[in-house]
Amino acid sequence: MKKLFGTDGIRAIAGEFPLDLKSIYALGEALVGLLEAEKLEPKVLIGRDTRESGGWIEGALVQAIRDAHGEAISAGIIPTSAVSYLTKKHAFAAGIVISASHNPYRDNGIKIFSSNGFKISDAWEARLEKDILAAKKAFQDKKTTMRPESFYIKDYKAFLTNQLAHVRLPKKFRVVLDCSNGASSHVAPEVLGDLGFEVVSISRSPNGKNINDACGSLHPQNLAKTVVKVGGDIGIAYDGDADRVVWVDEKGRILNGDHTLFVLAKFMKDKGRLRSDNVVATSMSNMGLELALDGMGLKLIRTKVGDKYVLEKMIDIRTNLGGEQSGHTIFLDDCPTGDGILTSLKMLEVLALKDIPFSKLMEGLQEYPQLLLNVPVARKVEFQKIPEIGRAIEDIEHQLKGRGRLDVRYSGTEPLARVMVEGEDPDQVTRCAQQVADVIAKHLGKQI
Repeated sequence: MKKLFGTDGIRAIAGEFPLDLKSIYALGEALVGLLEAEKLEPKVLIGRDTRESGGWIEGALVQAIRDAHGEAISAGIIPTSAVSYLTKKHAFAAGIVISASHNPYRDNGIKIFSSNGFKISDAWEARLEKDILAAKKAFQDKKTTMRPESFYIKDYKAFLTNQLAHVRLPKKFRVVLDCSNGASSHVAPEVLGDLGFEVVSISRSPNGKNINDACGSLHPQNLAKTVVKVGGDIGIAYDGDADRVVWVDEKGRILNGDHTLFVLAKFMKDKGRLRSDNVVATSMSNMGLELALDGMGLKLIRTKVGDKYVLEKMIDIRTNLGGEQSGHTIFLDDCPTGDGILTSLKMLEVLALKDIPFSKLMEGLQEYPQLLLNVPVARKVEFQKIPEIGRAIEDIEHQLKGRGRLDVRYSGTEPLARVMVEGEDPDQVTRCAQQVADVIAKHLGKQI
């Protein structure tokens, strides 16, 4: 059973196991050994977000890769999806991203991509974990640093700019960007500005500690106020590593990844760009999206929560559009992982070609009341193994039968149980969600 890798790589408080220097060094050495065992030249591209811990984590990885006779190249501060794209395009054996995505700055993480730009397999993760846990060599920090090679960020920006090179803007759209003080801060405003949009940016002054701090895709309230204040046509909020995006319409309404799939599924179907009549989402996507897609002649295929599971299903059923309510959206014809900036360019293409208010694009998606509660837990035990929790889940499922949904799962990156309830009656939704959350808190809970 895996102990270190979650649904999105290794993630922990920076400096604590498994993100202590010894473990990071062991990971770098193990990765080189794995690549060599797979008959691959151990050439690795590394990128990171704006957390203050990113520099020393990168230094430890570079030192380990070099000591193991591999080659490491730094792309500097760059979105996660850029490393995925560049790893594939420039034939690196692997790509590494140092980021904890939407988590607070004290956390950090390590995500690894294979040569095809996909996150490495469970089998590769298990092999790396075995080597990390078995490592005995003491770490001697040589304070290794690397100068980022600017070619790679320029190449990624060119890839993004080319996405809209064929689109003529009918007017000067005013786009308000919330960069979450993260990896998009010096990419998204420049790309959109070069494409002719009037850009108003907030939360784009990273200092190592303010990433995701009351801003970005998890906290878009300030963006909503700014859009209304400046008369923006659209508001766009990224998370720390810019692999997800949520929206604000011109009226200040906050919109999520379900709205992304609704608008772009319709647009891609109309343009003949969908490979199939299937769109992939997760158990968290609203029932309203499923009904709206059905009205277009499209089927919503659900997976477990996690963009890696969305991607696996997309490949399995040979479709090219999928995503998560949280804002990850994958356009498999363009990039092998979710890319928030790419997604915003796709949405801006629709807005430009339709030339109607952003809110009008959402007409036809009627959302059901939905509530998500996060319950801190001290341990993660199969819910049905605790009789009281199992009975509570069964009771709520019976109450909602045919008129709503219950989804209870553990976070793959944090010590949390997530309880989602959806239904026709908002009061019933709240009551049912709280009932399950209270039982979980009683038997598994802790304060964090």
